[in-house]
Amino acid sequence: MTVTSVHDPSHREALWELEDAFERGDLVSLFGRCTVTYEGRAASDLGPGDRLVVLKPDGAALVHTDEGRQPVNWQPPGSEHRAAVREGRLRVRSTRSNPDETLTVRFAAVHQLSAMTVTGGRDLTLHGSEEDLRTRILEYPDLVEAGFEPRETERPSSAGPMDVFGVDADGAPVVVELKRRRVGPDAVGQLARYVRALREELGIESGDGEGDTGDESEAARDGPPSVRGILVAPSVTDRAAERLADRGFDHVALEPTPEE
Repeated sequence: MTVTSVHDPSHREALWELEDAFERGDLVSLFGRCTVTYEGRAASDLGPGDRLVVLKPDGAALVHTDEGRQPVNWQPPGSEHRAAVREGRLRVRSTRSNPDETLTVRFAAVHQLSAMTVTGGRDLTLHGSEEDLRTRILEYPDLVEAGFEPRETERPSSAGPMDVFGVDADGAPVVVELKRRRVGPDAVGQLARYVRALREELGIESGDGEGDTGDESEAARDGPPSVRGILVAPSVTDRAAERLADRGFDHVALEPTPEE
């Protein structure tokens, strides 16, 4: 593993190191005096303090303080990191466009900067893929739930192809979204789009188009069964679990390949 580490760099020196690290696809950690601003679906500001910032090559950004195991601010994978020197401070930004979100960290002083070439983490497909997960479910449908019956894979919809379409023990249509690794709220949003598209196709009404509350009226029970959504993934983040519950979706914890 290649490691570059500098102590108390000037802002310009830190910028050069960051630009090289981003170009190489390194994992970067910065520790220093900084402020943090988030703009997007909400807004937040964190005043001056000594903090640890981790920038991953997959686009994830994490801001840690001296408390707790969870970052106080973060951006998900798929974001883009950029650095610049502005108004006498080192500015590090992590942005994404869908939805529009920007995390900005402004360093008054960088005490430590490290850039590391991390290997091995991108080869998870060697241990299992979404295709392996689909194969397991098709062979053993009860892994999803008792009575689940797969009917179609890659079923087309206005939101794109569904991983697995089937029906549950009561005959209700089920959309199953497959993920081979731990996922966040974006996966729940993807599942919601498939469920909404299938409801529209089948002419099934839903209160908010996102998910069922479970409190159906008598008229609704007399009509076609509602569309269910199930997210199959090894694990989900806390925010993803909250959104699954809000939409009335289920999560099934399942690895792509059986554990030895």
